[in-house]
Amino acid sequence: MTDSSVPTTELPPPGAAPAGTREQPGADVDGTGRRNRLVINLLLVATFVVILNETIMGVAIPHLVVDLGITEVAAQWLSTAFMLTMAVVIPITGFLLQRFNTRPIFITAMSLFSAGTLIAALAPGFEVLLAARVVQASGTAIMMPLLMTTVMTLVPPATRGRTMGNISIVISVAPAIGPTISGIILSTLSWRFMFILVLPIAIGALILGAVRVRNVTEPRAVPIDVFSIILSAFGFGGLVYGLSNIGGASATFMGSWLPLIVGVVALAAFVLRQLVLQRTDRALLDLRTFKARPFTVAILLMAVSMMALFGTIIVLPFFMQNVLKLDALTTGLLLLPGGLVMGALAPFVGRLYDRYGPTVLLVPGSIIVSGVLWGLTMVNENTSMWWVLVAHVTLSIGLALMFTPLFTAGLGALKPRLYSHGSAIVGTVQQLAGASGTALFIAVMSGVTLSHVAQGASEVSASAAGIQAAFLCGAIISLFGVVAAFFVRRPAALSPEEQRVLDEEAGGSTEGVPIGH
Repeated sequence: MTDSSVPTTELPPPGAAPAGTREQPGADVDGTGRRNRLVINLLLVATFVVILNETIMGVAIPHLVVDLGITEVAAQWLSTAFMLTMAVVIPITGFLLQRFNTRPIFITAMSLFSAGTLIAALAPGFEVLLAARVVQASGTAIMMPLLMTTVMTLVPPATRGRTMGNISIVISVAPAIGPTISGIILSTLSWRFMFILVLPIAIGALILGAVRVRNVTEPRAVPIDVFSIILSAFGFGGLVYGLSNIGGASATFMGSWLPLIVGVVALAAFVLRQLVLQRTDRALLDLRTFKARPFTVAILLMAVSMMALFGTIIVLPFFMQNVLKLDALTTGLLLLPGGLVMGALAPFVGRLYDRYGPTVLLVPGSIIVSGVLWGLTMVNENTSMWWVLVAHVTLSIGLALMFTPLFTAGLGALKPRLYSHGSAIVGTVQQLAGASGTALFIAVMSGVTLSHVAQGASEVSASAAGIQAAFLCGAIISLFGVVAAFFVRRPAALSPEEQRVLDEEAGGSTEGVPIGH
């Protein structure tokens, strides 16, 4: 990644307006609108591919245990290390997106992901595969904040909903269909094909981006605080690592609780340091974003939604395989329609947001999510797999109604100079909420299951009771989401000065250009 703090001169495209001139609103005489659409669409495709890999390894664990001759605990590290790297890198992206231009950041992120994918496909053993997952995650962590910051910079508020609908596909559908895709691949091919099939797409996006992506933001010479990076790594990394071990084989004081304690202490120190540094605009993660009430409420509701999504993704396969005795492929196929429905609805939800605002979408969405979770508290060994399918599709509809309004209203409430920090916070909360939801559901499920087994219940009945208890916790948490949904409002319009800054950062007015549509 090259240093872009020094102003650089970039030749305008053929037909571009002379330097220093301003376009009329809606004009596209210099190809700015086409360039912006290309940049965003490239970022959407690339980000979908990289985020898909976050959940693709879960189904492959049994295959890796046999092929690589490792324990299940070791194999689980292929997912844990990915999440851990994401949690450490994402908070730093707020700084990176201010310090460097769009193009070098994109090339760096996709190069890391492509290199990690190639190494994973050729890995001779577990250690190399683990290192490859870390390299993959380093690129993945950069892509999501880069996409959201670019969209907030280029797309005018009046049409952000439809573009954020496309981002919702990336954030919600990619992790949801990851297990399904890996299950289909593993039913006929080696685990290496999970990487071999992705590699050409990643390299293609990298080459096309290197040729066609142009810089769309103006970098600033912001200083880096090394101590903040260290605190961030221990804080967010400790929390994700500790949470990911709760309910698993490493649920000991050293495996779970000590990392959680270290994470909480380091995170508290990190927050205090950012509050001090942001007075001189030197914060690694500017917490002034939380002064915008719509952003704060949206982040809280987003956390609840992500806990429900990731917790359900983890627990439903347990129910279908351990209680209903379905095979892995059938389980993956039953979860696929929900992910596809979520993706299909996202663009329509974006258009509804542009027209009606967030409340009419968030309130019914949160009620649907809560209702499904309460319904899942009644599943048992006699439940039909078709009932589970309907419940998962309905849950996906509720989540689809929530994600786009949350991203759009939350980030839209920030000042343009805080977009990069807001995007980094969204990505960080996504990781922490996902880890928290997984940890909560697994811990409750495991504890209740063991308790029923100790009381003499059959393995199937005990598993069903544990899964019911896990969904009960999710259902209770979802009630807070229903309440919070009433308090998310459409952001106020930008002031003329803020709009001028936004237009200059975007390389000209983008008003009236339906980017990403």
